[in-house]
Amino acid sequence: MCFFAGKQKPTTGVIAGTRDGLSSESISRFLVPASECEFVLNSVIEELQKDPWHIPADQRASRCTGAALSVAASLLGVCVPGSGARIMAFVGGPSTEGPGSIVSKSLTEPIRSHKDLDKDSAPLFDKAVKFYDQIAKQLVHQGHVLDLFACAVDQVGVAEMKVAIEKTGGIVVLAESFGHSVFKDSLLRIFQSADNGLGLSFNGILEINCSKDVKIQGIIGPCSSLEKKSPLSADTVIGQGNTSAWKMCGLDKKTSLCFVYDISRKVGPDTVAQQTGEQLYLQFVTYYQHHEGQMRLRTTTISRQWASGAATVQELIDGFDQEAAAAVVARLVSFKMETEADFDPIRWLDRALIRLCTKFGDYQKETPSSFSLSPRLSIFPQFMFNLRRSQFVQVFNNSPDETAYFRMMLERENVGNAVAMIQPSLISYSFQSGPMPVLLDATAIAPDKILLLDSYFSVVIFHGITIAQWRKAGYQDQEGHEAFAQLLKAPHDESDAIIKERFPVPRLVVCDQYGSQARFLLAKLNPSVTYNSDNPAPGGDVIFTDDVSFEVFMDHLQRLAVQ
Repeated sequence: MCFFAGKQKPTTGVIAGTRDGLSSESISRFLVPASECEFVLNSVIEELQKDPWHIPADQRASRCTGAALSVAASLLGVCVPGSGARIMAFVGGPSTEGPGSIVSKSLTEPIRSHKDLDKDSAPLFDKAVKFYDQIAKQLVHQGHVLDLFACAVDQVGVAEMKVAIEKTGGIVVLAESFGHSVFKDSLLRIFQSADNGLGLSFNGILEINCSKDVKIQGIIGPCSSLEKKSPLSADTVIGQGNTSAWKMCGLDKKTSLCFVYDISRKVGPDTVAQQTGEQLYLQFVTYYQHHEGQMRLRTTTISRQWASGAATVQELIDGFDQEAAAAVVARLVSFKMETEADFDPIRWLDRALIRLCTKFGDYQKETPSSFSLSPRLSIFPQFMFNLRRSQFVQVFNNSPDETAYFRMMLERENVGNAVAMIQPSLISYSFQSGPMPVLLDATAIAPDKILLLDSYFSVVIFHGITIAQWRKAGYQDQEGHEAFAQLLKAPHDESDAIIKERFPVPRLVVCDQYGSQARFLLAKLNPSVTYNSDNPAPGGDVIFTDDVSFEVFMDHLQRLAVQ
């Protein structure tokens, strides 16, 4: 790009814009304020046409996504290093040329699946991940963010790009096409005004200080380790570790990180006496560029007593947050599935749950019927049951791109949203009562009810068969049936409110009992009524599955916990 035409390019250090002898004229050849180029930019976008080049019927289109992102990263690195900037990639298909390509042009070669990745028969995968890891390092060094909008029916390489998006704290939106509401509405949300906008901020640095008996293993979430070794770093590393400072190139109002600590203090019978009443503290210091432009420093310090002595178990139970615990376990299991070869997630989750129930449950040894859990722990087994069946653990029926997308969202969202991903909420609407939450169970389906399922990525409005027949007959438009019209409208109002609040915008599915789209609801329900059941309830639904139901799961758990 002739930035250093006739000049000596500096050999060391970051080449940082104007201060390293780059004239502002040479920068403005490529980057100018939006106000100065609004007309040109709009004309360019309006005049964009589909590539007229003929693509042979047996080949994929030529696409060099990796090379384009590499150019964009280098351009920002030369012109505006260290100041907030994002690269937005709108990708409509797989990369087939140059570095970071994920598949060859020939359509006879299918795009990699989970099976190919397990068998190591995706030759381009590791090379592409390595390439995007280099881009990630470059962007983190420059303080810039990579966002991805992947809009295609086929895979585009989200699994390969995941490392660069995650380490820079970028946004990812996955939709079926650029015409889909999921893409259009999500893109609008990014440019919304500050009040209901995302609050996109830049160039954060997060540091942790804590008591000497606590060590930091790492962070699972959208950040990158600054490799700042300190006495606080634990020997084992989980996620982004080996440091007490992290770079967050992009962060917003909802960015949530999961910190994994290790307790290094020795606890024995003789140490109990001196520890009573002793405090430990954790401090989080975040320095970042706010979306209004100013630099902000936010410090949060929390402290609590070490649990000790006879009351330890009760103290730990009283402080246990089962929703936060479910979100943490989900991040841990996703991380292990991606980084450990031959990791068995189901077995790991089951063993962790049995250990928890054995230690904190109330029971008489060898008597499963006597088993009970404190209300602070009682929903946790249900979260684990649903996590085992969720798209984070069961990759069957999902492409590597979808799995990477689901895990990236899980690893950046707050506890409330993570719980909705693991165990969707279900609300029932009927003539008899107002909207009420119901159990995520096959028995919730009834012909005269409407169900609203919120699984974070999609919102499903499910009409029972009787309601669907009345709606098709048009009763809601007739006089005297205002209550029915109101019943039909209520779940739509609720779903509109959910969609308005959420980013990326979820997919809305409206379906009827026994219709093909009903699968979006049935797949999430506890299969308490299956084709093997003796007497299914009339008007309900039967789920065709060999999965165990929650009741069977709990029976087994109680039997193993009291052994």
